[in-house]
Amino acid sequence: MHRRQFASTLVGAAASLALARPLAAQSGVERALSLATGGRRSRSLLAPVIDGARLNARLAQLATFGQRPDGGVDRVAYSPADLAARAWIEPLLRDAGLVVRRDAVGNLIARREGTDPSLRPLVIGSHIDTVPAGGRFDGTVGVLAAIEVADALRVSRTALRHPLEVAIWMNEEGGLIGSRIVAGELADGDLDAVAVAGITHREGIARLGGDPTRLRSARWEPGRIAAYVELHIEQGASLDRDGLEIGVVEGIVGIYAWDVTITGQQNHAGATAMVDRKDALLAASRYVTAVDRLVRAEGQAVGTVGRLAVTPGARNVIPGRVDASLELRSLDEARIHRLFDAIQRETAQIGEANGTTFAFKLAQSRGPSMCVPTIRDVVRTQARALGRTTNDVPSGAGHDAQSMARLGPMGMIFVPSVAGISHSPWELTHPHQITQGAEVLLQVVLDLDRRTRDAE
Repeated sequence: MHRRQFASTLVGAAASLALARPLAAQSGVERALSLATGGRRSRSLLAPVIDGARLNARLAQLATFGQRPDGGVDRVAYSPADLAARAWIEPLLRDAGLVVRRDAVGNLIARREGTDPSLRPLVIGSHIDTVPAGGRFDGTVGVLAAIEVADALRVSRTALRHPLEVAIWMNEEGGLIGSRIVAGELADGDLDAVAVAGITHREGIARLGGDPTRLRSARWEPGRIAAYVELHIEQGASLDRDGLEIGVVEGIVGIYAWDVTITGQQNHAGATAMVDRKDALLAASRYVTAVDRLVRAEGQAVGTVGRLAVTPGARNVIPGRVDASLELRSLDEARIHRLFDAIQRETAQIGEANGTTFAFKLAQSRGPSMCVPTIRDVVRTQARALGRTTNDVPSGAGHDAQSMARLGPMGMIFVPSVAGISHSPWELTHPHQITQGAEVLLQVVLDLDRRTRDAE
């Protein structure tokens, strides 16, 4: 093709980005092309493009809902800040060409129809609630990138064969409440637990505009989705430490947790000889170091003792009881069980040495959720096609994606967390890294849509 013909064709294609919207309402990409073409419409198509400047500006704006003086965000589920943020985000979904509905749980599900009504939807999204004194990027990157993907498809008039759904799950930080109800994992009685906002989940659902008497209507049957893909910050240090741009997530770790009671003999701190002591706190300190040593030796797992409550807690009394905890996480469920058995053997020896006893009560058990190989391959391929460096990484944190894994093929994309800091006001992912993640998400959606079979 002659250069002049090529230039003319390119301008005609670019005009398709400038849909019949007022100039002030257009994105940076749309506005530039509208001005270049005089606002003329064209049937020509151009590949969809992520507007990184708009995406990052929206992240900054979303962070104002619950903003703290230290730069962090307090936007716990069901709070006034959470409600205000949801009200702000709904028009963005509609502007991206999506039809928005609020299910009985309070999840926001926004849909764009595909050309083949026989196909199941591709689902992307995340959450916008935060932990107390949390950061700006946990969950929100995935939500706003998903909206940006939908808008890029709208602007370029790119038709997908599959329907596309953008999901904004409610109360992820409180235990994946919204996605677990959709996956049929949460019992009705669980809704009476009190959330961080000071009300029950049942009351919170009603506050979000849901209907706690109709939660069954919000459930999705296994096989309802063609695939679920979630973009998220890593919340760990591996990508940042290694200077890599995209994490191809292998899976979400299984999490087992126990309440641990260590019992000794409360006694007088001055009148009891060292040889006669049954010090529960001494046993607890040996237990903490044993957990650290055993988990490090095993590898490919993490173990945490996050709680020690000493009774009676007086400086002149030998502690008679310590209430502690144990949490083990790994992609390999057998490794978790192996570690727990080793910890129990070690604590039996600790107790025998100083006259104390250990009792473990299971408080949580959730197996790993693996990302399907097909989606992992697509993420890796599309990231590298964009010139991005990648590595396979596990997710040590829980995500709504693990609920979706019960319903269909699931995958995740990670972007770096600077210094591995998350759930903190100092949580940071750079704007260019967020844009890169959204670009990969867009290409993954396009790739999965082209496939004749669902991801397996």
